[in-house]
Amino acid sequence: MAAPQALFLLCFFLPGALLSEAAKILTVSLIGGSHYLLMDQVSQILQDHGHNVTLFQQEGLSLLSDFKEEKKTYQIIKWLPPEDYKKEFMKYFDFFIEESFHGRGTFEKYLKLMEQLGIHCSHLLRRRDIVDSLKNENFELVVVETFDYCPFLIAEKLGKPFVSILPSSFGPVDFGLPSPLSYVPTFHSLLTDRMDFWGRMKNLLMFFGFSMKQRQIHSQYDNTIREHFPEGSRPVLSQLLQKAELWFVNSDFAFDFARPLLPNTVYVGGLMAKPIKPVPQDLENFIAKFGDSGFILVSMGSMLSTYQTQEIIKEMNSAFAHLPQGVIWRYKHSHWPKDVQLAANVKIVDWLPQSDLLAHSSIRLFVTHGGQNSIMEAIQHGVPMVGIPLFGDQPENLLRVEAKNLGVSVQINQLKARTLALKMKQVIEEKRYKSAAMAASIIRRSHPLSPSQRLVGWINHILQTGGGAHLKPYAFQQPWHEQYLLDVFLFLLGITLGSIWL
Repeated sequence: MAAPQALFLLCFFLPGALLSEAAKILTVSLIGGSHYLLMDQVSQILQDHGHNVTLFQQEGLSLLSDFKEEKKTYQIIKWLPPEDYKKEFMKYFDFFIEESFHGRGTFEKYLKLMEQLGIHCSHLLRRRDIVDSLKNENFELVVVETFDYCPFLIAEKLGKPFVSILPSSFGPVDFGLPSPLSYVPTFHSLLTDRMDFWGRMKNLLMFFGFSMKQRQIHSQYDNTIREHFPEGSRPVLSQLLQKAELWFVNSDFAFDFARPLLPNTVYVGGLMAKPIKPVPQDLENFIAKFGDSGFILVSMGSMLSTYQTQEIIKEMNSAFAHLPQGVIWRYKHSHWPKDVQLAANVKIVDWLPQSDLLAHSSIRLFVTHGGQNSIMEAIQHGVPMVGIPLFGDQPENLLRVEAKNLGVSVQINQLKARTLALKMKQVIEEKRYKSAAMAASIIRRSHPLSPSQRLVGWINHILQTGGGAHLKPYAFQQPWHEQYLLDVFLFLLGITLGSIWL
């Protein structure tokens, strides 16, 4: 059999061959927005591949104001937090987002948000009826998502093996990967993998700060752990992260800087991809009006219509008016400022088929907030980007977009109509951006296995082998001074100094 044919058959039949029998799997989604959408997709993929999946979902904090829930083929268990807590959390969350949009987001404010999530976790674990119900289901595996650390504590409470989904690129969470600081940027350093001397100096110093911040974040769950786990068996969050059998990362080699990975770390960027369907006729008619000029797609995430200020809307609308392309902009009609005249070449819609539009032959540019799922979709279809980062991992994501020539970014506090219009014309007219986007698309599409096949195949492997101990380095069990050979260096230093003295 020819090698290409053999490879095709391997890729096609491997997931089915690995799956010997259906397993009971619990997926946990306690945060809304794109985090829920990702876990919904993971749950559906596992269900479609023969497993019996139950999603433990929180109600009341969806963070998706226009979300319409569809009927699922997997099971759902819902939990509603206390009303007073829900109001308190949403009040602080709104404040945090508003501060971030105005450039006033600080680590201390983020820490306060994590404190709220720690309190939320305590409310959940106090519900003995829910915890006991989950225990009685006797799940074989738990799949958790890494933003809130409560799902890790749920898995520990159930005493079940778990795998983790990292919804972003590497950086926000330290789970034990080798991170040579000479070319692996520390989160929030805004460095690439190509650092000069001062870049490496900055990266080293920021690494120490990042480590301290990680400990502060973990400490927000200390009270929860003390309340709900008996003394002598209380988990340490940093060790609990390393306990995961697998780490699935919602990114791809086409986007991330190359770096060392452990055997239990698997890229699955592109899980959200769905089969392309024709664009609705009203949008097709709008696109046709602009002929060869094509159109620009604008989608700034699920929450921007709620939190965006009028000044930003005016500047963006004015920038679009200076372009020959049509602009399809996802923005709620009900939130549009009444004193802003919509530009003639702009069409706003409450909802749009983002992936289908990105696959359209007439698209020229994608204006995005830099969310991980949106960037993965743009790379999938080879569309260059102009990014306007808002908070979280978005500045880091768009740094990678710029480093790989996939587009450019504009800081929201520097957003002016002229600047944005020039940036968009630059990306549309300079062919290097489209060429880089198409090259990234080829890398993204040419994996031997699809993201879904990698997800299912590796989970089946863990289920069949009884865990992922064989995929983890012994370093996870070593004290830090042994990992970094400090005891060896100290011994050699003593021998050297003793020899010199003698």
